[in-house]
Amino acid sequence: MRLRGRDSRAAPASSAGTSDARRLAPPGRNPFVHELRLSALQKAQVTIMTLTLFPVRLLFAACMMLLAWPLALVASLGSAEREPEQPLASWRKVVDVLLRAIMRTMWFAGGFHHVAVKGRQALPSEAAILTLAPHSSYFDAIPVTMTMSSIVMKAESRDIPIWGTLIKYIRPVFVSRSDQDSRRKTVEEIKRRAQSGGKWPQIMIFPEGTCTNRTCLITFKPGAFIPGVPVQPVVLRYPNRLDTITWTWQGPGALKILWLTLCQFHNQVEIEFLPVYSPSEEERKDPALYASNVRRVMAEALGVSVTDYTFEDCQLALAEGQLRLPEDTCLLEFARLVRGLGLKPEKLDRALDRHAERAGAKPGGRVTLPEFAAQLGVPVSEALEDLFSLFDEGGGGEIDLREYVVALSVVCRPSQTLDTVRLAFQMYGSRDGSIDQGALSCILRTALGVAELSVAELFHAIDQEETGKITFADFERFAETYPDFAEEYLYPDQTRFQSGAQTPPALTANGFCTDFSPENAGIGPEPLCKKLD
Repeated sequence: MRLRGRDSRAAPASSAGTSDARRLAPPGRNPFVHELRLSALQKAQVTIMTLTLFPVRLLFAACMMLLAWPLALVASLGSAEREPEQPLASWRKVVDVLLRAIMRTMWFAGGFHHVAVKGRQALPSEAAILTLAPHSSYFDAIPVTMTMSSIVMKAESRDIPIWGTLIKYIRPVFVSRSDQDSRRKTVEEIKRRAQSGGKWPQIMIFPEGTCTNRTCLITFKPGAFIPGVPVQPVVLRYPNRLDTITWTWQGPGALKILWLTLCQFHNQVEIEFLPVYSPSEEERKDPALYASNVRRVMAEALGVSVTDYTFEDCQLALAEGQLRLPEDTCLLEFARLVRGLGLKPEKLDRALDRHAERAGAKPGGRVTLPEFAAQLGVPVSEALEDLFSLFDEGGGGEIDLREYVVALSVVCRPSQTLDTVRLAFQMYGSRDGSIDQGALSCILRTALGVAELSVAELFHAIDQEETGKITFADFERFAETYPDFAEEYLYPDQTRFQSGAQTPPALTANGFCTDFSPENAGIGPEPLCKKLD
C-alpha cells in the first residue's frame, strides 16, 4: 500500500501558493512529531543553566503570576456575561496597563527579551476575531497576554488556582465537556460578541485545534468562521536555532519543554498581523471554505505547506496497539481520503464484517473502480480515484478489496490489533483458515500502511512446525507470548511513533484553545480555493 504518483493530486506537498492544485498531499514530516536532539555543547549549557539561571527564572515567573493575581481578581469581579462598559473606567485602564507590563516582564525573565511584531493589529470594530497559527506550544500565550484578547477555554480551566483568575480577566468563552449543547452555545456566544460592533474584546482563536510542529498548517476547524465576520490572521514564528518551544503529541513533555526553554540564554518569537480578511458571500455561507482560504493565506505568509491532516489523525497515529504505525505510514492519508468521501471511519466499524465477506467472496479480492464505488455506496469521483490509487500500486485498474478492509479496520479500531488480524485471516485464509508468508506480508504491509516489509523472520518464528502455513490461532499464541513482536521482527531499525508517558488515555487537544466546532463541521472534501485575496 502506497501513494502511486499519478498526477498533481498525488504530488508531494508544495508551497501554499500552488492554488491550482485540487488538494495537497501530506507533508514530508509528520506534523504531530517533534524530535529534539541536543549536541554535547548544548547539553553542557543546559546543565550550567539548570544550576544557575533556571531556578531564578522559574521563581521570578511565579512571583509575576502572584503579583498579577490580585489585580486580575479585582478587575474580573462581576458577571462575565455582562457587556463591557464603554468607555472603560480609568481604574480598569490602569489595571490593564499594569497586567500587560507584568506579563511582559514575566516573558522577558523567561528569555523572551524581544518580541518582534510585524503589521498592525486591527481594531475590534474592524475584526472581532483573530485567527492565530501555527499552534505549537503553550508559549503561544505570548500574543494573548500582549493583546489581552479573549480566548476559547475549557470550562475546567477557571477552577485552577491563580491561573483561573488570570484567565477570567480576559473574558474567555468557556466550553464545557459535561454539557452536550456546549459547542452550539459557544458558537452562538462568539457570534454575539463578533457582531457587537467592537464592544467586546477581540477573540483570539487557534483554528487548528491542537499543537503541531509548525512544518505545515493542518485542517482549520470551522468554528471561528461560522459567524461569517471579517477575521485578522495572525502568524507566529519561533526562529530559534534549537527548537525547545514545540510541544506536540510525539516529543518532549510539557515540563521538559519549560525546563529547556528557560535554560536558553535568549528565545526569539515573531508575531505578524496580516491584513484583515473579509469573507465573500459564498464564504459566509460555507465556513469550511472560509477556513480553508484563510489557512492558505496564512500558509503563504509562513512559507509552509497545507495538509488535510486533522486532530483525529493524531489519535490514529498514537493509538496503543501491538502494530504501532511507523512515521511514514500511508494510513493517515487513507483516513483523510475516507473522510473526504463523506464517510466517517468511526461509524464504518459496523460495516467491516459485510465488507470482509464480500472481499473474501471475490476471486483474489480484485475489484475495478466502478465495483469499488458500488461497494462503498458512493459515486465515482476524483476523491474516490485518489483512494483507489492508494491500493492500485501497479496502475492496472484493479485493487485487492481485502487490503481496503484491512486498512479500514486499522482506522476504525487502531488499538485492536488482533481483531484486525483475525478479520484479515478470514479473508486471506484457505479452507482450513491458514495463510502463507506472502499473505502475511500483504496483511501486515497494509495494516502498517507501508510499501515494503520483510516478514520472513516473523513468519518462521510463528511457523515452528515449518509447514509453510500458519493459522490465526498460531498468530494469536505468538502475539500473547511476545507482545512486542512488531518492534523485534518488523521494524527494529525504523522510526516509528512511540507511545510516551505523556500521551493521555483519551486524547484531547493539547493547546490552551480547545476545539468548539460542531461535531459535523468540516466533514467532507476540502472545498476548492475560490478566494485568495
